[in-house]
Amino acid sequence: MCQIFAGQDPQRYDSTTRRLRLNGHSTSIRLENSFWAILDEIAESEGVTTPAFISKLHAEVLELHGEPGNFTSLLRCACLVFIETGRRGGVAVAAE
Repeated sequence: MCQIFAGQDPQRYDSTTRRLRLNGHSTSIRLENSFWAILDEIAESEGVTTPAFISKLHAEVLELHGEPGNFTSLLRCACLVFIETGRRGGVAVAAE
């Protein structure tokens, strides 16, 4: 049973740090490569760059709930929502 999980390519769970701007501030986000791949897919499906998608998501979360305590966890959960909703349903981000 565990072979499907344990046998995966280590590149999938290696981490990568990307630099971007959130609300005009330069920051860096470190995530596992699998999550970056999903975020790239979400952004592409919305017709925006990954940094633009992440910035828009951050702005919307600020507006709805205030500053998230752990934004990288929010990003991971956003990836799960994307997968759980059929890789599109419920995801709507307007390009600016």
